[in-house]
Amino acid sequence: MSGNQEVVAPGDELGLAANFHDGRIHAAVLGFKRLLAADDNAPPVVCVAAPLASTSTAVPEVGSQVLARVLRINPRQATLAILVVNDLPCSDTFQGVVRTQDVRATEKDKVLIYKSFRPGDIVRAQVISLGDSRSFYLSTAQNDLGVIFAQSPAGHTMIPISWEEMMCPVTLIREFRKCAKPADV
Repeated sequence: MSGNQEVVAPGDELGLAANFHDGRIHAAVLGFKRLLAADDNAPPVVCVAAPLASTSTAVPEVGSQVLARVLRINPRQATLAILVVNDLPCSDTFQGVVRTQDVRATEKDKVLIYKSFRPGDIVRAQVISLGDSRSFYLSTAQNDLGVIFAQSPAGHTMIPISWEEMMCPVTLIREFRKCAKPADV
């Protein structure tokens, strides 16, 4: 894969489309965003190509930014599966942990994991330590780190409405999350 291809994770916006509910197309899988040329009068086709097995694998190290999926939560920590390291998809499975003291920079004693993450959420985090033999320690204590994709109980993509809350645009249900500040804001 060439170095100029954009890595996308589930929920990342791929572009605009006239016949979709909210007018946007989102990635459903992890991979590289590609624009395929169509016929003369047709617009290009957007697709997400999964990385090849021969692609070099990314390994998390201290200071790396990762995208990870929340696997499970308990009162002390959230366990995540690391999907992407520094914009390179992982071919191996790595596990990460976000402890309550690493969720945000202020009021660390008031953090509740179930109000910050839910299983299935996609999280942008930073590796702060190699941790133990099973997992890396991750942090979401910066403004640009936190949940970037979540689904409502009805199955719709939720949108952030504040740094600690997301809302389903269809059912208007609000849920607590530690939201990442969008990169373009």
